[in-house]
Amino acid sequence: MTGAATAGSSRRYGAAALASAAVVVVLDQLTKWWALETLENGRVIDLVWTLRLRLVFNTGAAFSSFQGLGPLLGVAAVAVAAILLLNRRLVSGRLSAVATGSIAGGALGNLADRLFRSDDGFLGGAVVDFIDVQWWPVWNVADMGVVLGGAALVWAAYRRER
Repeated sequence: MTGAATAGSSRRYGAAALASAAVVVVLDQLTKWWALETLENGRVIDLVWTLRLRLVFNTGAAFSSFQGLGPLLGVAAVAVAAILLLNRRLVSGRLSAVATGSIAGGALGNLADRLFRSDDGFLGGAVVDFIDVQWWPVWNVADMGVVLGGAALVWAAYRRER
């Protein structure tokens, strides 16, 4: 493959990663805004089986672990997003580009909560979680982007090795 073709592919994959990250951040923030408006005052919406919508504020890491470490987790989220979006070796195809963007978008979506929902100083805000299956910790669209993006990135690496 020529240098020009490689540069073109790299730009396309970079654009796909950025677009994927932007979609995850926008969907995450819109759904969190909706959850804050709709689920305030302890309202719970039962959907199907054990799936319900219930507002929770998480000052820890994914799935409510490491409570109170918001500033450290915020700095880690910035580092993860930067590494993913700037590391061109991870992005070798459209699937890995979208997966990388989804992970970065999830990290940035939760980082936005820590930055803009803070009453406790720098990166002291709580992440808004609202998707509750009742047998797993409450989560949000950003968490979904990280988990599904991670699974897709592993799948893309597996396919590349075969």
